[in-house]
Amino acid sequence: MSQPSPSLARATPSATEPCDLPATEARALIGAKRLSATELLESCLARIEAVDPAVNAMVALDVDGARTAAKLADAAVMRGDALGPLHGLPIGVKDLQDTAGLRTTYGSVLFRDHVPTEDQGIVRSVRGAGAIVLGKTNTPEFGAGANTRNAVYGVTGNPFDPTKSAAGSSGGSGVVLATGMVPIATGSDTGGSLRNPAAFNGIVGFRPSPGLVPFEKRPLGWSGLSVLGPMARNVADLALLLSTMASDSGLDPLSSRIDGTTVRTAAEFAVPGAVDLASLRVAITPDFGFAPTERHIREVFAEKTALFRDSFALAEDATPDCEGADRTFEVLRAMSFMAGMYERVRDTPDQIGPNVRANVEEGLGYSALDAAKAMQAQTVMYRRWQSFFDRFDVILAPAVTLSPRPWSELFPAEIDGVKTRTYFHWLALAYAPTLVGHPAISLPVGLDRHGMPFGLQIVGPRGGDAKVIAVAAALERLLAGDPRTARPVPDLAKLRAARPIKESPNFLGFD
Repeated sequence: MSQPSPSLARATPSATEPCDLPATEARALIGAKRLSATELLESCLARIEAVDPAVNAMVALDVDGARTAAKLADAAVMRGDALGPLHGLPIGVKDLQDTAGLRTTYGSVLFRDHVPTEDQGIVRSVRGAGAIVLGKTNTPEFGAGANTRNAVYGVTGNPFDPTKSAAGSSGGSGVVLATGMVPIATGSDTGGSLRNPAAFNGIVGFRPSPGLVPFEKRPLGWSGLSVLGPMARNVADLALLLSTMASDSGLDPLSSRIDGTTVRTAAEFAVPGAVDLASLRVAITPDFGFAPTERHIREVFAEKTALFRDSFALAEDATPDCEGADRTFEVLRAMSFMAGMYERVRDTPDQIGPNVRANVEEGLGYSALDAAKAMQAQTVMYRRWQSFFDRFDVILAPAVTLSPRPWSELFPAEIDGVKTRTYFHWLALAYAPTLVGHPAISLPVGLDRHGMPFGLQIVGPRGGDAKVIAVAAALERLLAGDPRTARPVPDLAKLRAARPIKESPNFLGFD
């Protein structure tokens, strides 16, 4: 399979700086007193200064707070204190998640100057594990849409081509990881908001089962559509981060407890488990039977999987039945936006962007019967998937239906000349697993024919979070030695020399 040599991609990174180290390696070096938290932090800050102007991914920094935290982390090492699993590691926090004392805007002009007084639960967890919150990563307004643009901070560009979309809504997190600004980052996912930017930026993003990572701010507490999760440059780093996020909270009704006992413990995710690929029964699908996957992505997916499908006990072209998935997701997504955004759209419509308005306006057109039918259809689809997984261990699919397009396009209005149903229809490959609540990961597998990163989605069975991570780690090891399938790395020298993205027309806003 031939691959072009894109202008902003390299096969391997240049000489390793501390900020380019895997999180697991950096943490081991810190614990062994061979790397200080301060040295790692300063390396991250230097990388941000060098390349962030080209992509605009790290949008609010707490330099003084991070330096103070790094000094305290170093002192703890020298004293011989017990160290947390993320001790001394700088982390980027998605700007939808509250950080005490650090501006959190949710990408909305309504919260342009908002500074929370408390950390959100996921932030408390990673800080408690020793991570150092360095800054906030850019996101679309209230996370609506998979093109990271807003009227507060502007657009985030793709590090492989800053004129193209970084996807979203965790687009900023995807870019800071791809460029080495931080070793780990947080994200969230409804219709692929972790997996889409992971695919577009050549990193790893994991959507866990609902409730594994507590989400106390979910507006509809019993809906599993929206989850929080980890993002990293490789699977081992992601597993380490997930192990510090997985916990229980009485504020999230989906958290997994039975009479005071945590069902799934954090320890089981700290290191990817061992799995023999040759023992797996794998279903391979380019579209789940309904997603509008562009021809180019179908062909690349076929070429990539052809390189390793013989590694499995069984690799069959098959898909679970997803009948009605588009309509079901549209109704349930609108319900969620109605719960969280209706009053803001009603009271301040001139300060709300088009994606959020579209979801609320759509929701106003649905009836209680529409909502009931959508929940019923979701249940039927879920049960079909359980029968499907009686035959298969995991499903492999593309993570996104298309190759990155210019960020000036608010959303893909057509794919291969066919009009899309909604501004989020192009995310159908991601929202199929969302609807049934199955865990899914996006793993970078080389480049597509346009020289942009290609993401492979691995979907596991109900509750199979550890299994998905184990399969991803095994595939990552298998594919790392082949330039056609290894994780791509952006050309940092060209990003350093690139024109600041803020000078681009229509950088700020939605139009």
